[in-house]
Amino acid sequence: MHSAHRYLCDEMLTGLGRWLRAAGYDTLILDAGEVDAVVLKRARDERRLLLTRDRGILKQAGAEGSVLLLGCNSLADCAAELSQRLHVDWTYRPFTRCLVCNTPLMMASERQRQDIPEDARQDERVFYCPACDKLYWEGGHVRRMRSRLQRWATADFWDDLSPP
Repeated sequence: MHSAHRYLCDEMLTGLGRWLRAAGYDTLILDAGEVDAVVLKRARDERRLLLTRDRGILKQAGAEGSVLLLGCNSLADCAAELSQRLHVDWTYRPFTRCLVCNTPLMMASERQRQDIPEDARQDERVFYCPACDKLYWEGGHVRRMRSRLQRWATADFWDDLSPP
């Protein structure tokens, strides 16, 4: 059985996987061409729920309980489906994981803060990924992403979407 808040997205759901990371969920994203049996073994071994739109993977041994087949097409519809089916909280722990490699972020050191634009250095919330050496701060891009996560977290947002 999978562990709550640990996901594995196939290549069809790369965008959704990045948004799950943005929301703070431990989410791995598969490269294209991964073999279904290997993917399922990885999901089971790492206690992750495989998110996919690939109906064929359900025919594999061990798929039951390890796979959530999504019927969505757009990113917003996929986010709505996860909210409804798994009760994903899009404001769970926003911007605590690296969007590139999924590693938990750390507070940036004073030396690392020197590598960001001067006007952003005043912000106390500058984070660093120790795995891929990326810095994150609350710039316009993050504010827009945070706003989307907050909209997705409200039930009335989903009422505006058309049913699948």
